[in-house]
Amino acid sequence: MVVLDFEESIFELEAKIKDLKSLDSSDIKLTDEIRKLELKLARISDDVYSHLTPWNKLQMARHPERPQSMDYIGEIITDFIPLAGDRLFGDDQAIVAGIGLLNGKGVAIVGHQKGREPQEKVKHNFGMPNPEGYRKAMRIMDMAARLHLPIITLIDTVGAFPGIEAEQRGQAEAIAKCLETGFNYNVPVISVVIGEGGSGGAIAIGVANTVMMLEYSVYSVISPEGCASILWKDVSFTKDAAEALRITAPDLLKLGVIDRIIKEPKGGAHKNYKEAASLLKTAIIEELSKLSKVSDYISHREQRFLRIGR
Repeated sequence: MVVLDFEESIFELEAKIKDLKSLDSSDIKLTDEIRKLELKLARISDDVYSHLTPWNKLQMARHPERPQSMDYIGEIITDFIPLAGDRLFGDDQAIVAGIGLLNGKGVAIVGHQKGREPQEKVKHNFGMPNPEGYRKAMRIMDMAARLHLPIITLIDTVGAFPGIEAEQRGQAEAIAKCLETGFNYNVPVISVVIGEGGSGGAIAIGVANTVMMLEYSVYSVISPEGCASILWKDVSFTKDAAEALRITAPDLLKLGVIDRIIKEPKGGAHKNYKEAASLLKTAIIEELSKLSKVSDYISHREQRFLRIGR
């Protein structure tokens, strides 16, 4: 278990309670002490997680054990059929995609995948798509539109891959095309930021009728480290940049960038994958139900983005 700096007091108490519970359970004094510590743990946990700074939330969004797209797909989508390749260059595994059933109804789903173990991270390019990844996303979403399937996208990337090879294969054009075509699907589209939503690499698959964020996810035009390097010329100002960028879900809800915040299990989605997936599934089903009353998804999506910032 990876312990973040602001969680140390919580994990120390949890360890102490665990040690006491391993002792004689018939000791009344011991039972009382455990109960007191559990109440103290609840108070401290509530205080810590209700006062997280933007930097703390970024740490949560980047937590190495945080659920990724395939974790959620495995929990909420049945009969999932993965689809691969852009039919032009190759299969970029930073983008995972396919079709399946959500609550018994067909959907198409596209998401970023970072990987967890070292070899897996390399395989998925740390969740940073190349042009073929965005063209793959477009291919699956085009197919969904033709089949009249709702589209769900799961956003979790630091950004598009900035390598020379990606630029040579048309990275900027692929992102721009993904944005352009995203406005033209006459089916409901729901996007959820499940971890880190970074720059054009995130919004390329984030053109939706409804945009949601998990409670401890972040969404930003640039990483706080990149912002600090540009504005302050010093990465030591990263925490200040995280504050200034308004990257958290409550800030973005106020600004109209997103439409809904999805609660996470106490301590973050990584503490309970099944509960996190259940909360995500419920939110998506509810929003799809609302969107079923929309007659023109293209116009609805266009007006949604035009309202941002007004």
